[in-house]
Parts: sequence; C-alpha cells; structure tokens
Amino acid sequence: SQYSAVDTNPLSVYIMQPIWNKIIKIVPLWIAPNLLTFSGFVMILVNYFLISFYDWDYTASGTSPGLVPTWVWLFSAFTTFCAYALDSIDGKHARRTQSSTPLGELFDHGLDSWATSIFVLSFFSVCSRDNGKTGVSVYTMYMYLSIVLFNFMCSHWEKYNTGVLFLPWGYDISQVVLIAAYLLTGVVGVEVWQKPFLFGYYITDALVILLIGFSLFLSFPQTLYNIHRAHLKKTLKNDSLYEGLLPLVSPLLLFILLTVWVVLSPSNILAKQPRLFLWMVGVAFSNVICKVIICQMSSTRPELFHWFLFPLALVVYAAISRLLGWMEEVVLIVFTVLVTAAHVHYGVCVGKQLSEHLNIYIFSLKKRVQE
Repeated sequence: SQYSAVDTNPLSVYIMQPIWNKIIKIVPLWIAPNLLTFSGFVMILVNYFLISFYDWDYTASGTSPGLVPTWVWLFSAFTTFCAYALDSIDGKHARRTQSSTPLGELFDHGLDSWATSIFVLSFFSVCSRDNGKTGVSVYTMYMYLSIVLFNFMCSHWEKYNTGVLFLPWGYDISQVVLIAAYLLTGVVGVEVWQKPFLFGYYITDALVILLIGFSLFLSFPQTLYNIHRAHLKKTLKNDSLYEGLLPLVSPLLLFILLTVWVVLSPSNILAKQPRLFLWMVGVAFSNVICKVIICQMSSTRPELFHWFLFPLALVVYAAISRLLGWMEEVVLIVFTVLVTAAHVHYGVCVGKQLSEHLNIYIFSLKKRVQE
C-alpha cells in the first residue's frame, strides 16, 4: 500500500517543516533513512536510562531538588530535539534517496509506538511524584500515559480504516513543550514546577488539563470525523463495523487488565514500582499497536486477542486474588523483563523478514546480492 500522511498542524507546517528542510541538507546521501530513525530512538532510550539512574522512583525532583544534575535536564532537551528532528526528517531523506519502503514505514511507526511512552516516562521525572505538597500521583501518571497512548492508537486505528495517517496535532506541540520543559528545568531548576504559577495552579496541572483537553476535544473527535468522512465518500477500507472496530479490541482489553491490576493490587504495585510498571505498560502497548500497523500495511485482519493478553490475565488474576502474596513485585519484574525481551525479539524478526522479502538492508542503502 502506498504510504500517505496528512499534516495540517500550523506549528508543523509554518515553523518546524522549514527547519527540517534546512537540517536535511546536511545529511549525507549515503546514510540509510532507517539509521536516522533508529539513532533518534537510541537517543530517547539513553536519555530515559540516564534520568532513571538519577531518579528511579520519581521522587528526586520533589524531595531533594538538586539530586538530578542540571546537565541532565539540558541533555534531555538536546536529545529530545535531536530525536524529534530525526523522526521528522527520516521520511524526507527516504524520498530524497529514493529508498522509501514498507520496512521504513513500519520501522518508523513501530519505534514511535514505543518512544511515545518513553517520552512520557522521562517527563514524569520533571514534575515528580506526589509528596503531599507538590507533584503528581502515580495514578495520575498512569492515566496520563494511557491518554497519550490512546491518542497514538487512534491515529493508527484511523489509518487502518481510511488508509491515510492524519498526523495528530498533539505530536509537534508535545515535542516542543517537552523540549521547553527540559530547558526551563535546566535553567531555573525543578523548583519552578513546585510553585503555584497561576491562581494557585501548578504548571503540571495546566499540562495535564491541556493534554486531556487536546485528546478528548481535538484528537479523538477529529479521528471520528475523518472516519465518518471516509464512510460518506465510500473510501473506507472495511465494510463492516466489526472489521473496523477489530483493532481496538486488544488495546482496550490490555488497558482494562492493567487498570484492574493497578486498582486492585494488594501491595499497591503501581506506588511500589511506578517506573517498572509504567515501562511495562508502554512496551505491551507498543507490541499490540505494531500488530495493528502491520495489518493496516498488509491489508490483513488483526487477530481478536493479542497473545500478551493471556499471560497478563494470569498474572493479574494471581496478583489480585492474593495468590502471589509478597511475590507480586518479583513477578512484575520478571514479567516486565520478559515482555521487553519478547518485544525486541519481535521487532528484530519482523525487520529481518521484511529486509529479506524486500531484498534490502535495514541500515544500509547498498542493494543485497540476489542469492
């Protein structure tokens, strides 16, 4: 299927695109577009692990503001900008080197589906965990992450049904806000997040309200409207309502299972291990969405139940029925490691299969020699 995307965001069209068009000119023509995509993702990961090292349980900013060195926040702003730039120019570079492939599209969106949660998890270190006075509760973090992932899912569900990816306005806005937030934290210090900034509201409150507002009142209605318009124009990919809604089943069940675990956990697992739990949420979600992206690209039907749901259901049941007892935390650690390993393994396998099938290298523009 021919890749088509529509970007109508004024921030993107008038400000960012001209910047990317200048940056792209510096990229040597021998560099493979997937290398740009992957480099951006690696920068996001490095940044995430760096922040995790200084602030494992999200309390550093709230309890002792100097715990995370200033250079870390400035480095975060730098890596976020680089990742944003690389993610924005990889497609342009592919067209420029005439190397656009389905593998590149999948690679780009697949890594984006994972990066989305990592961006959010890194940002939580800025606003810190609720300490009675300032910060956000771990439940707010979970809700926040779920909304961001819901938005990401919507745009790909929409593409599954319409064949066109309408780039969500939230993407460019969120990247610019993130970079600004890291810069602000680096320059002023984390204290800026801990003082009321308008009418007794904190900046974090404003951001949460903005995010929810954007999702529920802009992003989601736009998705429904685009699908409705395709329906009127008779350009929908799927005839039946069942087919159209099918990709939503697994992500929704995933969300329900995770929420049940969060709410009913005897040891209050989210409060105990917020970083691990939220990381696991992001990885599981990314894997579920990658399947939808592949189905949408290959025009195949997604399966009703993603295989992750079965082990997850077992773990959740064992946890909330108190079968695990004190082992709940250990089981979460093991489960998170397994889910992450499975996701990486899946990505490597799909990449290999596609590169062999399309007779290309993932990270090089050299042509494969036909066997």
